[in-house]
Amino acid sequence: MSTETTEIRWHARAGQGAKTAAQVLALALMRSGRSVQAFPEYGPERRGAPLKAFTRTSSKPIRRHDAITDPDVVVVLEPTLVHEVDVADGLRPGGIVVLNAEEAPPELDGVHVLCVPASRLAAASGSSFINIVMLGAVAAALGEPPLECLEDAAADQLARKVSPELIRAAVREGYACLN
Repeated sequence: MSTETTEIRWHARAGQGAKTAAQVLALALMRSGRSVQAFPEYGPERRGAPLKAFTRTSSKPIRRHDAITDPDVVVVLEPTLVHEVDVADGLRPGGIVVLNAEEAPPELDGVHVLCVPASRLAAASGSSFINIVMLGAVAAALGEPPLECLEDAAADQLARKVSPELIRAAVREGYACLN
């Protein structure tokens, strides 16, 4: 990641944890010394409705407070959204899409796509941590924050709900996919 601002747009359906993943990534980046923002953008507020979440990070203070329209990275937690929404809309030249899928669909031809089989990996471990697996993959794609810092942030935020070791393992699974 450069010293300039890096912008990440997350696509998911409500209830899949995109907001949580965006916030955990921001927390880990902040702990590693970066300025950050993380916030959601909801459409109809119902479970399963498409939503976007955003993470913005920089080595300098961030003064912008708007939605991310020209992301460096797009993360897609729900692969069926690719057929409904132009997830690559506004993607900057050289940008990447980190997609929860075994292979990229035709809708993303010509786009730099990194596929992460997060649904399969989460199911194999007996969890539903697709968002946390993808969180690890995003950190690997960005080259920061350090894996341990990301694991700690995820465990700190989610340990009330699930065992910290399961959370750490899900982060490592995703990180290993792209590292």
